Amino acid sequence: MATVECTATALEAARHTVGEAEPVYMINMVRYRDQADYEGRLDLPACSGREAYFQRYAPAFNKIAQAEDYGVFWVGNVRDVLVAPEEERWDDIVIVRYSSFSALRRILENPAYERDAAPHRRAALADWRFILTTQPNQTA
Repeated sequence: MATVECTATALEAARHTVGEAEPVYMINMVRYRDQADYEGRLDLPACSGREAYFQRYAPAFNKIAQAEDYGVFWVGNVRDVLVAPEEERWDDIVIVRYSSFSALRRILENPAYERDAAPHRRAALADWRFILTTQPNQTA
């Protein structure tokens, strides 16, 4: 099932799985649309989903998130999937580090994110996984 939304319910549930001040690494597994789908919006030139993601969504996200401690940790092109359901395929993996889960929430819950960034993400992506990870406790 294709998904391109992170709901308020999912954010609230995730809040209980990680300390509010603990750094988090968000793994974004993305599959792009061949052509970005702005649902009839005519004020933007046509482009690929990949272009919409990196040339429109990423700059809008960066502008909104500039007050937070975050950074792109890694971006990689998926070349092959060795173990997964046959129908599951991804174009890129993007890992972003946030100083805390609270920082991530402030970005995603900022009205400017929904207005300026999210429309480009929705237009760009055919499917998305947004996975919350932390570094393991080395003392355990």
